[in-house]
Amino acid sequence: MLIKRITVGEIKVPLKVPFKTAVRTVTEVHDLVICIETDTGLAGYGEAPATAVITGDLLGSMRAALDLLAPRLLGRKLMDFNALLLLIQRSVIHHSSLKAALEIALYDLRARAFGVPLYQLLGGGDPQLKTDITISVNDLDVMVKDALRAVAEGFDCLKIKVGGHTWQDDVDSVLAIERAVGPHVALRLDANQGWTAKHAVLVIQAIEKAGVALELVEQPVKADDVAGLKFVTEHTLTPVLADEAVFSTRDALHILATGSADIVNIKLMKTGGISQAIEVASLARLHQRTCMVGCMLESAISVTAAAHFAVAFEDVVSYIDLDGPQLCASSAVDGGMRMNGPWITLPDAPGLGITAVHGLTHIKVFDV
Repeated sequence: MLIKRITVGEIKVPLKVPFKTAVRTVTEVHDLVICIETDTGLAGYGEAPATAVITGDLLGSMRAALDLLAPRLLGRKLMDFNALLLLIQRSVIHHSSLKAALEIALYDLRARAFGVPLYQLLGGGDPQLKTDITISVNDLDVMVKDALRAVAEGFDCLKIKVGGHTWQDDVDSVLAIERAVGPHVALRLDANQGWTAKHAVLVIQAIEKAGVALELVEQPVKADDVAGLKFVTEHTLTPVLADEAVFSTRDALHILATGSADIVNIKLMKTGGISQAIEVASLARLHQRTCMVGCMLESAISVTAAAHFAVAFEDVVSYIDLDGPQLCASSAVDGGMRMNGPWITLPDAPGLGITAVHGLTHIKVFDV
């Protein structure tokens, strides 16, 4: 079974409401979509968002890197799988989202070749997950309204974006949302690197003293401020989650070995794909820590892949943040994960279970 064709295009999907964090505001998903086909007629899908402020990836830079990578994959045997993964990882540095998209398409293909869902190929069991949903940074009344709407839709875990205002505004937002939704709804905070270490401790301790038990606080400080991350972890009771601080297995090993965070966030777009995500999960298991599986602003293609991964590593994955498709106003994907409020269900179909992607533009084809 040989790789015969690689097709790349772009997908645009509007969001229900603008997605606002401490570092950016986004109104649509605008991602690269890759389809890898074999000479037997099988096709596998992958996706990569252009999240410049986090991964450094741009649509143009990913397309340029694909001009280098795609010809190297053409004509290769799909079952030389590890060699293909190494080729992707070693042919260029950085470009983690593009590498993830290519890996996802290959894993999709391999599972289809064996006739099983990807989560089964990876060793997983129950194909159902429960995700949180994001509440964007906004005026306090808007955030409370968005939180109440999410709870009415069945979500009992909210990820509140903070770090875009003063420390008191952040505290007030959390307390107001907690009063509105009640103590039965779990609250996670995500500062998206928006605080200093001292600022983070001030905010978290103020919320703790107010009697609000946060489930976790995500990436309170700058990605490269590991000492600051450790300071926050050691001076608060709330579990601290490292997100932007953990891209590679080396990053994960340093964070875990030094106790700089309690949890690590695995995103396929940061690790560069499923193969590296497996290594990060294994490191977390070795250090007796847990993980979150999250996503960027992505459509159902790559989020479906992340869900398959999370199911396969449920022993070490304790937190799910895969609400990307739920934030979209529509879907261009047939098949794949199904969402019913917070519940994600994976299909029994081979691979990712995706049968078609519609509305692709700027299409380019690489052929043998």
